[in-house]
Amino acid sequence: MKKYIFLTLIVCASFRQELKGQQFGQKEILQDLDYLYESLIEAHYDVYAYVTPIDFRSNYQRVRNSITKDSLSLLETTNVFQKVISAVNNGHTEIDFPGASYGAYAHSGGTVFPLEIAFENGKSWVRKNFSDHQEIQVGTEITHINGETMQAILANIYPQVSAERTYFKNAKIEMYSFPRYYWQIFGEQDTFEVDLVLNGTSHKIILNAINLIEGYEMKRNEVLNATMTLRIDDTAAYLNPGNFSGDEARYQRFIDSSFVEIKKNQSKNLIVDLRNNGGGNDSFSDYLVSYLADKPFKWNSSFTLKTSQFLKEHTRKNNDTTQIFFKEILRHDNGEVYDYAFDAYQPQEKEKRFHGKVYVLVNRQSHSQSAVTAAQIQDYNFGTIVGEETGDYPSLYASQFQYALPNTGIPVKVSKGRIVRVNGSTKSEGVIPDIEIQDHLLDEKDEILEGLLDRLNHN
Repeated sequence: MKKYIFLTLIVCASFRQELKGQQFGQKEILQDLDYLYESLIEAHYDVYAYVTPIDFRSNYQRVRNSITKDSLSLLETTNVFQKVISAVNNGHTEIDFPGASYGAYAHSGGTVFPLEIAFENGKSWVRKNFSDHQEIQVGTEITHINGETMQAILANIYPQVSAERTYFKNAKIEMYSFPRYYWQIFGEQDTFEVDLVLNGTSHKIILNAINLIEGYEMKRNEVLNATMTLRIDDTAAYLNPGNFSGDEARYQRFIDSSFVEIKKNQSKNLIVDLRNNGGGNDSFSDYLVSYLADKPFKWNSSFTLKTSQFLKEHTRKNNDTTQIFFKEILRHDNGEVYDYAFDAYQPQEKEKRFHGKVYVLVNRQSHSQSAVTAAQIQDYNFGTIVGEETGDYPSLYASQFQYALPNTGIPVKVSKGRIVRVNGSTKSEGVIPDIEIQDHLLDEKDEILEGLLDRLNHN
């Protein structure tokens, strides 16, 4: 099932524009570019948190001056706009990967680069091989593609990716996948000359492109694959809550039933897996944490919002303004930053809660609310964090809202809020595990879980 999720979404997306060869005129694009730049400044919580006003404007002018053609395709236009929004250096302020264009390309029989790549310690490693060269093993270092160093290739991709730092940009490229991004920047190619390090020596290999659908998408699974799972053995109960989104009643039923089973089996150790998790809503995560907590808790130490005329107009058109959250947006003055307080969440009744040792697994693909939740558990000492540093910050600019650019209709996501983790730290870093174990290659070999189980079995 997972193999089809991304492809189904992009093929079913509104890519008919692309199939019909729709072009946007230069005037339309420039108008939308100006609208994007100005709306980011007005609506973002703090657009200059990670970039200076001079650098942000210089980048915008540079991108604007690069638009010299009379018209651009949807893909070309998306690429242009991403270069402006990514300069904010905020992972939650973004224009998504161009799925509509990718879907149209897939539908037309397109091909892609046949290797998925992981980025670790400044090097690029093969994490999946879909080519017909089986001598290229998972874990092989790749140094060049078509004569370009991997560093140079990534430097071309980075302006399309919104993130606070290189570590997170690399994680997002892994998440969406390198073959997709390589196509986005370099287009369709029939063959690739690849430089690899095999058995300690450099080798050049010519790889053929593979069919996007049958050769790639139908054979792979997404990196973000959090799925509701409960397993119990003699060492520990293993609980993956899935993403913090979707059918909330169903989610709560799963959490409730899981802790009934965990209690029935008298498990002394509980492993909560927040890896490869896309995040979601605090109401989901707090419900999980209520089974681990021994006192009332919050998911942040501070949650503030900035309102603006732009946000107010968007709110009136798109939200239920009888709700307190949206009422507050409308009530405050334009440009005002204000606190939005959350009540403390109560733990479950004592007999329902888990009273053993809790371990929470994270990796660089623990995104958004999953990173915030790991930090919450760490800061309250509700559990021990195990794995590698998250790509996302637990103190971050988020609380996204989305609007479309007026001429092209391209969706834009912007952070209107600022979240500070429970312990009040605003360091520019992810969640740092208490026990560090690297998730090498993000592949089927589970170094983090196996490493933790080995520790538990030897204690």
